[in-house]
Amino acid sequence: MLNNIYRHVFWGEIRGGKILTLREKNELREKTFLSSYATLSAESKGRKREEVPCEIRMCFQRDRDRIIHCKSFRRLKHKTQVFLSPEGDHYRTRLTHTLEVSQIARTIARALMLNEDLTEAIALGHDLGHTPFGHAGERALNHVAKEIGFEHSKQSIRVVERLEQKGKGLNLCLEVLDGIKNHQTKSMPSTLEGKVVRLSDKIAYINHDIDDAIRGRIICEEDIPKEYKEILGNTTKSRLNTMISDIINNSYEKNDIVMSEHVSNAMVGIRKYMFSNVYTSPLAKGEEGKAIELVTMLYQYYFQHLNELPKEYQEMLVEGEREEQVVCDYIAGMTDNYAISVFRSIFEPKSWK
Repeated sequence: MLNNIYRHVFWGEIRGGKILTLREKNELREKTFLSSYATLSAESKGRKREEVPCEIRMCFQRDRDRIIHCKSFRRLKHKTQVFLSPEGDHYRTRLTHTLEVSQIARTIARALMLNEDLTEAIALGHDLGHTPFGHAGERALNHVAKEIGFEHSKQSIRVVERLEQKGKGLNLCLEVLDGIKNHQTKSMPSTLEGKVVRLSDKIAYINHDIDDAIRGRIICEEDIPKEYKEILGNTTKSRLNTMISDIINNSYEKNDIVMSEHVSNAMVGIRKYMFSNVYTSPLAKGEEGKAIELVTMLYQYYFQHLNELPKEYQEMLVEGEREEQVVCDYIAGMTDNYAISVFRSIFEPKSWK
């Protein structure tokens, strides 16, 4: 019976005397099969600049594709997640973190019959504004650019609205922008899909940072407090399964995305443990002071030598952008290796030829 309904809805060529495009068929499929709490593509609040709809892809599909193909997304592969320039091929970077967030978020969204395309677009775009050297670089820019401040979530919005596509931005849907902007703990997205990404981000980094910290011999599995492991599990795999399953079981057919109290408390507890024993550990963060100094010196140099900024950033100044913001834009867009290379070219003396 369900198969017959699906064929009728999806493959029907004509509805109301109109020949349906593939996009319209898929929009109809969303309306038929997704949860009543899902954000439907056909009911999106739209974009800041109107566009002709694609005949094949729905609006959130297009946003996902735009993010994947943008330069800022590709640069994430050379940006620090936790460990600065680790010696090993298996430590996470900002890109692999983003992909793990996307995988977790899509699993939850599919189980809850939410909009998987919107979920994936938010997940893939949530860290586009991150600086080189992870949160160390973010803190450095926030400190040195005091008048405007710096937060990677706000910078991610700036990337997709202002910096990509030679100043035109990606013109993403408002729901995607909302999810990217509000993915951190202190904020709350307006869609369930955004709330899924917000929790998935924490689930991803807690678990993969434990895995990397064990690989780096900063902690071992036995160091993790027993009271949290008894609830969440004794391995990365079991902890991921517990957290994901708990969200699905407690959010099913509800207009919210929530965890049970005991699993949520255990996740908060193990996150605090990671801050005390990994994120502030001298073993993991021994080079962080140098990274902060490097970013700070780059900012100060370019703020005093605006004429040495690349052409596209100088054009932004001509258009009236604040000097502090443009310098932050340039430095935040750097990868770890490029920031080091630029620093050396400016501050290291050249050898005689």
